[in-house]
Amino acid sequence: MTNEIKSQVVGNLGHITLNRPKALNALTYAMCEEITRLLVAWEKDSNIGAVLIDGEGERAFCAGGDVILLHDSGKAGDSRAEEFWRIEYALNELIHRYSKPYITLIDGFVMGGGVGLSVHGRLRVAGNATMFAMPETGIGYFPDVGGTYFLPRLGMEFGQWLGLTGARLDAGQSCHVGVANAYVPSAQHGELIDALGAAKLDGSDAAVANVMIDFVKTPPASALIPRAVKAFGEKTVPAILRTLDEDGSEWAQKQAISIRRKSPLAMCVTFEALRRGAKMNFREVMTQELDISLNFLKTQDFYEGIRAQLIDKDRKPKWSHDDLSGVTEPQVQRLFRKTAKPPQEFL
Repeated sequence: MTNEIKSQVVGNLGHITLNRPKALNALTYAMCEEITRLLVAWEKDSNIGAVLIDGEGERAFCAGGDVILLHDSGKAGDSRAEEFWRIEYALNELIHRYSKPYITLIDGFVMGGGVGLSVHGRLRVAGNATMFAMPETGIGYFPDVGGTYFLPRLGMEFGQWLGLTGARLDAGQSCHVGVANAYVPSAQHGELIDALGAAKLDGSDAAVANVMIDFVKTPPASALIPRAVKAFGEKTVPAILRTLDEDGSEWAQKQAISIRRKSPLAMCVTFEALRRGAKMNFREVMTQELDISLNFLKTQDFYEGIRAQLIDKDRKPKWSHDDLSGVTEPQVQRLFRKTAKPPQEFL
């Protein structure tokens, strides 16, 4: 048990609230452990007809995971990083195959670990403040928590754009791309929870839909994603960058600037992971992601990115490569080496 998670059963609804608002509800090992315990128990409980997860506070659903712990564990050479990734990825897999309606209210920041908690479930409900991003390449890492499964299935151009640049999507854009599949104004989220708690939920999607129909609205207008996103359908990261440079539009220039600021190694690994993930099933993707994550602990960029962005906060990382031209194919493939225990170690 942990006070970082609040839970209750109201009627036939199991309700989980992430309870670290000062930390933007960032995930810890204890939180993953408790959410897993609740989901497993509620899946077996015939009284529970649906599960809903939201975040405490107005700023975030969940803005990521305990990245400093991963940094410190890698530096120390202990097992904490692997233990965290194992329970987090197992939770992602549990959500992906969950047999009952799984609803997330993704208002506020939805990043990193928060993406893993939400996008693999059946119903992702955006609110007014929804802000989705997978910004991992900026810390010398890659979009994990099943991101290499989910992102390419948005369409490879959209997936590579979001995964490589860490671009942020607001509520309307999240609905347009498919990150969210429903929009309910933030002011009505409490009423929605109450209505679900009062309804007869029998484990079917139809029972949840009967409640949702009274709350779902047209998403707010957002800036359209430019056609230049097609550049992210190129066959290599350098080719993407060349196409953006040649496009010349303001949007394309911003994407090119963003790419040049990220870890060149992380960019190339992310590109390859999404390309592979598009052809894998969920278990295969999560096993591959665990291998990649453990291999990133052996890279300079993982520690330098976290140092520059989250520890010293000087925003001046010294990446292992000056630019994309220095990254070789063997260096990329090294990050995909098998290092993890067999997948049956997952929950």
